[in-house]
Amino acid sequence: MLMGDKNYINIECIECCGKNLYIGTNDCFIYHFLLDEKISTAGKITFVATKQLHKYLGLKKPVSELKAASALTRLLVLCDNTITLVNMMNLEPVPTGARIKGAVTFALNENPVSGDPFCVEVCIISVKRRTIQMFMVFEDRVQIVKEVFTPEQPCAVAVDGYYLCLALTTQYIILNYSTGISQDLFPYCSDEKRPIVKRIGRQEFLLAGPGGLGMFATVDGISQRAPVHWSENVIGAALCFPYVVALDDEFITVHSMLDQQQKQTLPFKEGHILQDFEGKVIVATNKGVYILVPLPLEKQIQDLLASHRVEEALVLAKGARRNIPKEKFQVMYKRILQQAGFIQFAQLQFLEAKELFRSGQLDVRELISLYPFLLPTSSSFIRSHPPLHEYADLNQLTQGDQEKMTKCKRFLMSYLNEVRSTEVANGYKEDIDTALLKLYAESNHESLLDLLVSENFCLLTDSAAWLEKHKKYFALGLLYHYNGQDATALQLWVKIVDGDIQDSTRSDLYEYIVDFLTFCSDQDLVWKYSEWVLQKNEEVGVQIFTKRPFEEQEKNNINQDDIISCLNKYPKARVKYLEHLVLDRKIEKEKYHTHLAVLYLEAVLQLKSMTTDNSTETTELLFKLRSLLQKSDLYRIHFILDKIQGTDLHMESAILYGKLEEHEKALHILVHKLKDFHAAEEYCIWNSENRDVQYRRRLFHMLLSVYLNPGTSDCALVMAAVDLLNSHAAEFDAALVLQLVPDSWSVQLLSPFLAGAVRQSVHTRRMTQTALGLAQAENLIYKYEKVKQKGTPILLSDKKTSADKLENRLERVQVSSDQLFARGKYCLSIRKTLCSSAPNAKTNDSSPPEHDDIWQMRRELVSSSFLLAKPLWI
Repeated sequence: MLMGDKNYINIECIECCGKNLYIGTNDCFIYHFLLDEKISTAGKITFVATKQLHKYLGLKKPVSELKAASALTRLLVLCDNTITLVNMMNLEPVPTGARIKGAVTFALNENPVSGDPFCVEVCIISVKRRTIQMFMVFEDRVQIVKEVFTPEQPCAVAVDGYYLCLALTTQYIILNYSTGISQDLFPYCSDEKRPIVKRIGRQEFLLAGPGGLGMFATVDGISQRAPVHWSENVIGAALCFPYVVALDDEFITVHSMLDQQQKQTLPFKEGHILQDFEGKVIVATNKGVYILVPLPLEKQIQDLLASHRVEEALVLAKGARRNIPKEKFQVMYKRILQQAGFIQFAQLQFLEAKELFRSGQLDVRELISLYPFLLPTSSSFIRSHPPLHEYADLNQLTQGDQEKMTKCKRFLMSYLNEVRSTEVANGYKEDIDTALLKLYAESNHESLLDLLVSENFCLLTDSAAWLEKHKKYFALGLLYHYNGQDATALQLWVKIVDGDIQDSTRSDLYEYIVDFLTFCSDQDLVWKYSEWVLQKNEEVGVQIFTKRPFEEQEKNNINQDDIISCLNKYPKARVKYLEHLVLDRKIEKEKYHTHLAVLYLEAVLQLKSMTTDNSTETTELLFKLRSLLQKSDLYRIHFILDKIQGTDLHMESAILYGKLEEHEKALHILVHKLKDFHAAEEYCIWNSENRDVQYRRRLFHMLLSVYLNPGTSDCALVMAAVDLLNSHAAEFDAALVLQLVPDSWSVQLLSPFLAGAVRQSVHTRRMTQTALGLAQAENLIYKYEKVKQKGTPILLSDKKTSADKLENRLERVQVSSDQLFARGKYCLSIRKTLCSSAPNAKTNDSSPPEHDDIWQMRRELVSSSFLLAKPLWI
């Protein structure tokens, strides 16, 4: 369109502003075209260029550069080292003839510092050596702002604010033209290669570095991005975020700024111009102009995902955030994450897939739907459209590979278990839990029971059919129980125990049923299955009554008599239940205590009738019987005694006589029939528990009388009597004992008893004297208090001396009375200490009193008592 028949015309520079395309040629012409963008039926973008007009500048020099200042509707044209201002619409020079002379090349400041919207800041490389000049360009005039000198001759420049990025002869630098401070970047030889300096963003530049690297640099002299690798012979570079497009002699290459990888290569020869204009990338040869049209980012991302290049797609998606509205980006990015997750899932990269699903907030049913029959039949789920993946189901994804299928199912179990308690599960809990139950049941996973005994949302119909299909009957019972169908659950479990159906989930299922019935609130169910559990094992089965919480028994009105009637056919269970009532719950009802005692007695007699030797079982039963007879006061004593008569249960008879206060009979049995002297002493001790001293003493005297019966000459009894006296001296009245013992006994034989008796007597006498003295002192304190409270009349006169004498007398009385009161309080404290620390009268301690702190206190107290006995005159 430009040349016509003039082959010598070449394109020197181009500029694009909106729909306006300007071209400068080597014969000093400027051409203006309008670009009309169209989209074909196939979705392809095309451009139609319409020529508007052209202008000859009349200098017979090539047009070197064109820059549009749309705010001023001006076009800056560099030709023959002069920048001319022309109108963008008619290409006519401004009437004032404003121009900038002596410019080698120039750049516009896209981040101006002046703040004037009707002004353009221009930086030129001057024809003067090593000089940079800053101008302000208005509609019809120009104004120089700053002239800066550089250490070497500049070749190319880009501007951002106060910062100039310069390609010098041997290096790149950053120069602040306001302060004059410069910073070296890296070396570069402009004689060997064409330098490239391009502003790509706020305070950031792209430079052609050594070794075929596209280097990024900030105004601080650092690089925040890794370099891109392009050709050694790069001619030009353009930015089409997130890509850098580079031009060399043969190719156009596309490099990502996000991961620095080369993404595309386009063959293109004889190109010498590559520039970007407001999102358009234009490349030109000497004879033609071309526009590079990027595919939409979403299409690029989808193409990457289709090629399974997940990481690149995600990087590109993140980088596209700045070019897409926030809400639209969030929707797009979530979908991309979900698609990437399914790609990783298909490649069995489960950890990566899980993270992508979480980040993309995947509707978990999309994943479940890949697994046949896992979604409930009642689910209304429909897969996303367009689809997130290309697989119909798991069979197609794994191509029938059972190992892969097992891994996929294991992953789904793990993922569903993690998300079921998170916000991801909101609204889909039934679908998630039902699918999880099916997976657990199918794979015989141990977590199946944990799922069913905790809060869950498994749909009963689907889950029950699935569990029955996989013969998980115990788990099916738990499902019924969770849904309030305890009767159905128990019916299943009983069939498993009876062997009607097979399920080896729990080897202790019988004990589990017992425990279940123990805490079951349905009374009818408990009675219905009580016979069954008792027939299986009496001692375990009775726990449905013995371990039942007391509150539940009261609430459900389970009568204890009814339970005992039910247990009559099960002797062991009946004994266990009565022990529970009497010993554990301590119910004070005569019939329960008597019933238990009779059962113990009958069991002992039955065992004794079977064998003459006392087996372990017999010994245990005898111990239980004796313990009950001793500790309980509620059973019918005469009734039990009648049952024992005529048997060899002498110890039990003695206990019963003791309960009837017939101690002589009891002691006679223990001493003469059993000849168990230790048991006789223990009998006296436990029968006198919680009784007064006289009662205890009477029992021991009674036992001594049995030992020393005049008609008895057994040496063993005599020795038992001696041992009794010597070991329990405190329990006897010494005067009565001396009347009972034979005169033939020596003092040495009874020396321990006599020593203890004498000491006890002396102790008693001294304690009595001390108590008397303390009582007298206390009485004196009370008298003093009485006198003090009563008082005497005091007559006052007008004479001062009489008043002084009276005051002195009262002071003496007060001092004496205070001393008396203090002495009395001291005696009281000693009395309390003595009473709390006095030695036990039962102790047969032969140590001398001089070494006893208590005796020392006694002596002090007696001395104080004597002092108190002296008259105190006031």
